[in-house]
Amino acid sequence: MEDPIRKIAITTGGGDAPGLNAVIRAAVITALNLEWEVCGIRRGYSGLLDEDTDGIERLDRRAVRGITHLGGTILGTTNRGNPFDWPVERPGGTVTSVDRSDELLANFRRHGLDALIAIGGDGSLYIANRLYQKGLPVVGVPKTIDNDLACTEVTFGFHTAVETATEALDKLHSTAESHERVFVVELMGRHTGWIALYAGISATADVILIPEIPFEIEKVCEKVEVRYASGARFAIIVAAEGAAPKGGAPVYREHAGPGRNARLGGIGEWIAREVAERTGHEVRSLILGHLQRGGQPTAYDRLLALRFGAAAARFVAEGRFGTMVALDSTGMRAVPLAEAISQIKRVPPAGEIVRTARDLRISFGD
Repeated sequence: MEDPIRKIAITTGGGDAPGLNAVIRAAVITALNLEWEVCGIRRGYSGLLDEDTDGIERLDRRAVRGITHLGGTILGTTNRGNPFDWPVERPGGTVTSVDRSDELLANFRRHGLDALIAIGGDGSLYIANRLYQKGLPVVGVPKTIDNDLACTEVTFGFHTAVETATEALDKLHSTAESHERVFVVELMGRHTGWIALYAGISATADVILIPEIPFEIEKVCEKVEVRYASGARFAIIVAAEGAAPKGGAPVYREHAGPGRNARLGGIGEWIAREVAERTGHEVRSLILGHLQRGGQPTAYDRLLALRFGAAAARFVAEGRFGTMVALDSTGMRAVPLAEAISQIKRVPPAGEIVRTARDLRISFGD
């Protein structure tokens, strides 16, 4: 007979997303109702490796009161806390990486923890799966505004990010029309174009560029010229940060190093320069960036996040370790972490939503 659960921990890793606090609250309340003690690990997995004393904190009902509607995460987060690839500065200033996973597992047991709820995207859940393979009892919760995690219909935070992007595009329309300019708006989306696609269609963009459909800059310019010839004399181009021209590669601002992820960014500026040079029109570029991560979650994302958090605690109680909570048409189910991170959920280029955009004469530059 397995030992009963008495004390669990919760961690939030990777980029923040609207709804994280709602997940934390639901998981904590559900766990407390099961008479468990709950701790929060601060700054992703880093809190279990910090030498100071604030890496782990107790979470009671007071700690999670009134946080459902708040953006961000009360536990803090980081995308540079991989215990299997921990950056260490050597003499002379060089940075290398070391594996501190055994130390993390030892600290986990030292704190008397029986299970972990890991809330994160593909990177954080990849780490969670490796820790599970080393013996750590873990249940994952899918978190990414990019909506690119497989095995779940949608991730919390995505709808809020789309709302934020759509509102920004709506506001740009009046400025673009007043000044007769082309605006290129770069949205988040490392490997997938879900945010760009949903927001672009909703805000009636003229061109949507996503990683799943390589584009030709000549065809982007053709669409702009058609707009001006029709008398509109302005255009809105939406580009996911991972979009790339046919035969080309995504644009990076910062490349990967020990404990560091590569940073995409700059495709919007490149498109703006090319369109300006080829058409002669006045073009401006805008990177919406981290605004898409912030703010209060929508009602949809709040409810979804609360469902994810409560289900995660239930799955811990049922001993479904090594799994991720996933949403499907019948409700919440547990899928193996290995399966959840095995592939990225991409926009189907021939799917119904893309077809809808094409029916509306939105160009994908192909």
